Amino acid sequence: MAEENNILSKLEGLVSRFEEVSTLITDPNVISDQKRYVKLTKEYKDLSKLMEARKQYMGHLQNVADAKEMLAAEDDPETKEMLREELAASENALPHLEEDIKLLLLPSDPEDDKNVIMEIRGGTGGDEAALFAGDLFRMYSKYIEVKGWKMAVSSFTEGSSGGYKEIIFSVTGEGAYGILKYESGVHRVQRVPATETQGRVHTSAATVAVLPEAEEFDVEINEGAIKWDTFRSSGAGGQNVNKVESGVRARYMWRNPFTNEDEEILVECTETRDQPKNKERALARLRTFIYDKEHQKYLDDISSRRKTMVSTGDRSAKIRTYNYPQGRITDHRIGYTVYNLSAFMDGQIQDCIDHLIVAENAERMKEAEL
Repeated sequence: MAEENNILSKLEGLVSRFEEVSTLITDPNVISDQKRYVKLTKEYKDLSKLMEARKQYMGHLQNVADAKEMLAAEDDPETKEMLREELAASENALPHLEEDIKLLLLPSDPEDDKNVIMEIRGGTGGDEAALFAGDLFRMYSKYIEVKGWKMAVSSFTEGSSGGYKEIIFSVTGEGAYGILKYESGVHRVQRVPATETQGRVHTSAATVAVLPEAEEFDVEINEGAIKWDTFRSSGAGGQNVNKVESGVRARYMWRNPFTNEDEEILVECTETRDQPKNKERALARLRTFIYDKEHQKYLDDISSRRKTMVSTGDRSAKIRTYNYPQGRITDHRIGYTVYNLSAFMDGQIQDCIDHLIVAENAERMKEAEL
């Protein structure tokens, strides 16, 4: 009963806030303040889920109380059996609902619902690292397709033997950052490179960075201070692309609030043949890079408080090994190992992400003492 009372008291305190937010999001003054309105609609969505869970939880508690009362007064065997079944169903539902409510009560990463900009860079290992970066890009492309999300490549530099020295792309879809953030870090591959004549296994690496895409009102940029260059973009599209200066490059001096020093940020976009569209997308990436610096401080604050981290956003941490001779994938953060490498590289990474989410949530529950 203490557990029930604890859960209900936590939920009870949120009822008045839900009513307040419900009123606020219809206020014209709030609607005109875009930043505040977006924040409140997100809170409304989160609180709505909690209110629905509270309703179900209280309903099952009431069913348990009613069924017990009726059983005590009932003589008919058939009716008693039916009441016992109803009682068991509600009693079994309560622990699952309690876990769901505990998860909903955890403060979510405010960035989880955002779209994503991902960067994959070949690390140590030369040509083989670039080939592995290409394999990772294909893996994520397949996964993104299965999720029904949209992907658009912003820029890339091909490796001399294939793959990519670097590839940057955006991912648009519901909850993209909340899922893909677990992929940030160093991915290590162990296999015999195509160029290896002795059949020796080499170790190479590629770095994956997952950045939450910034909204216009998240970051203030002095657009007049951006220096724009245009150039002829190469790549798919044949001769027509080379005749038109559709590629854009933006240079922007930005005062880093943490170091208090000026930094130049350089962004390129050759995504489309339309220069204005490329400018728009380059601006979105510029915004995201600045926003990412600030978001990193948020992640650092969490990691300084928490001993075990899953989604640290630390891009220098070795997070996963892909061992081709053994057909093995190992995620070092949670000791997750499976032997289905070919399926994994074909985009079937959801099971690993699910395990990472469970580990992260268990850690956060411990931290929140739920």
